[in-house]
This record gives sequence, structure tokens and C-alpha cells, in this order.
Amino acid sequence: MGRLEGKNVFITGASAGIGEATAREFAKEGSNLILTARRLERLQGLKQELEKQYPSITVTAVELDVRRKSQIDSVVASVPPVDVLVNNAGMVLGVDHLVDVDEDEFDQMIQTNVKGLVFLTKAVLPSMKERQTGHIINLGSIAGKQAYAGGSIYCATKYAVEAITASLRHELVDTPIRVSGICPGLVNTEFSTVRFRGDKDKADNVYTGMQPLVAQDIAELIVFTAGRPPHVNIADMLVFPTAQADAKTVARH
Repeated sequence: MGRLEGKNVFITGASAGIGEATAREFAKEGSNLILTARRLERLQGLKQELEKQYPSITVTAVELDVRRKSQIDSVVASVPPVDVLVNNAGMVLGVDHLVDVDEDEFDQMIQTNVKGLVFLTKAVLPSMKERQTGHIINLGSIAGKQAYAGGSIYCATKYAVEAITASLRHELVDTPIRVSGICPGLVNTEFSTVRFRGDKDKADNVYTGMQPLVAQDIAELIVFTAGRPPHVNIADMLVFPTAQADAKTVARH
């Protein structure tokens, strides 16, 4: 029996990209899945596929907008106790300089990337503390370690995730609950298309002349992190494609 078999894994942003790939990897390990996102129809399709492929697991698909605390509290109250929380939901809108940042887009990034992560973590933590078990895995970014022009608000949200993750690890150090941060560099998913407000050509241009990471690469590392023995906590993992050295240093051919 693997360490993750039968564990209840709650994944946000599970309808595409890293979240979907992570769901598939946990399913391989025999974990029960609680899949959440705003696009319920995509979650339901994934649920049907995974339950057919892995009949021993239970998959729950729930519509959830992490910007809405009341929804978070309702969903968490309706599902089994969470063993592993993967705070994956996140977004970036635009590459505007600070002076040009739109207020609505500012609010969306803060609410999704920071408030959603905090409120969901607050919702699952009491049960983890009561059961004295659990693992919280937050998806950060190189943008939370190195700021760059055109990324002021997104970088601010990911710096916040970095600080929240570290602070929470201090707050829970006297418990068996683990807290980990996974921080990717360039990953080619629809996340980038959202950044460019649906312009896929502009999104694809970010990866011209180099081989970026893909969702599967990060999903495997998330599941690896969750599957370590209870006394092992991978606190912080920074992951680049081989052709990337920092937020802006990329070799292109």
C-alpha cells in the first residue's frame, strides 16, 4: 500500500493545467480526489474518466470560486476531511506596468491568488489539527522570489504566497502537519493564455525557441512532495526548465 492510497486530496483549479495533471497523478497513487474549479462541466468529465480508469478511488467534483469565502466554507463542510490540500488555483492578468494596472484585474489577482488560498487553508486547518495529520501544498512561482517589470501585482501576490507558506510552516512546526511550497518557472499551460487575455499567439510567443515545463512536470513533483514519509517535509521547491536561470534569463535557439 502506497503512502497516498486512500488519502483525501483537495485540489483547486483542477479543471485544466497543473491542477488537472495533479489530479491524474494522485489518482494513479490511489488517492480519493476532491476536485474544485469554476468550470464544473470540465471537472465532471475528468471525474468520470478517472473513476472509470481507477475504480477503487472516489472522485468528487465541486464548483468553487475561491474568491468567495462562503462557497469555500460550504464546500469544505460538505466533503470528507482533507488529508492533502493543493492550493493550485491562481491567475495573472496582463503584463502592464504598475501605472497602467486595471483596478478590477488587480482585485481578481489578489482575491484569487492570496485571499482564496488563505480562506481555503483556514477552512481545512481545524480538521487537520484535530486529527493531527495533514499536508498543505501551495503553488508559488519564481515571481514570488524575483520581481520583474510588468509583473508588479502578480509578483506581489506570489511574494504573499511565499510569506504565508513560510509563516504557516512556523505556526505548525509543533504539529505533524506539513507545509510545502512548489515554485515553477516557465510552464506552458492555458495560464499564460489567460495572462494575455485569451491571445494564444502572444502566450505561445513566451516559449519561442526554448522548451518550457509542462503541467505534468509540476504535477509529478507535487505528488512526490506529498508522498514523502511523515517526518520529511519538502519546504520549498524551485523548478525551472533547463533553459531558464531566473525570472527573465532564458536561452532561446
